[in-house]
Amino acid sequence: MREIKKATLLTNEYPPNVYGGAGVHVEYLSRALARHIEVDVRCFGAQQEQGPSLSVRGYPAWAAAKENTDPRFGGALDAFHRSLTMAKDTIDADVVHCHTWYTDMGGLIASRLWDVPFVLSIHSLEPLRPWKVEQLGNGYHLSSWMERIAMEHADAIIAVSQQTREDVLRLFDVSPAHVHVIHNGIDPTEYRPTGRTDALERLGVDPGKPYLLFVGRITPQKGILHL
Repeated sequence: MREIKKATLLTNEYPPNVYGGAGVHVEYLSRALARHIEVDVRCFGAQQEQGPSLSVRGYPAWAAAKENTDPRFGGALDAFHRSLTMAKDTIDADVVHCHTWYTDMGGLIASRLWDVPFVLSIHSLEPLRPWKVEQLGNGYHLSSWMERIAMEHADAIIAVSQQTREDVLRLFDVSPAHVHVIHNGIDPTEYRPTGRTDALERLGVDPGKPYLLFVGRITPQKGILHL
């Protein structure tokens, strides 16, 4: 087994451009890994950071992605373009680790160009979001294809839950031995039980009565309507 001294992470979201759980995941993961190994983060945006063990480089949008085409295709075409650019830039890491379909092709191409193992973390799956075709047209079929090709050629896949692992095995042609469950972690110094109730009271919630807490984007896929 190859010793891991440096990892390259490919991601759409990275601070300050975080809008979902995958971005939060990568932010905390990169910090934690950087305490043990070198970490090279490549993300969508204009970020630039160079620390002793953590470097961050942003890749800007492809200006021509929506020119002379159906504008709904722009997101998938831009993701492919940025993935290609991320992959062609020199990689001297021991593993390439991708997050979400936006950078999956980058990881696959990088693994071929630089002879490095390719790992995917699965936060969500395109086949489970068919409504996107209404928004993206055939751009959705392109993003789904990129995800499938990368998934079925990855050296290892990390699922964030047992259900996600089962979905991967049901929807893709991958070996069960390649799919591992690693739940999303937290920083226990930041997230910990407390007996304080001032936040509830400030929001008008009676801490003495049962209540439901929802944390997430207000979108149909998060299940807020069912709640």
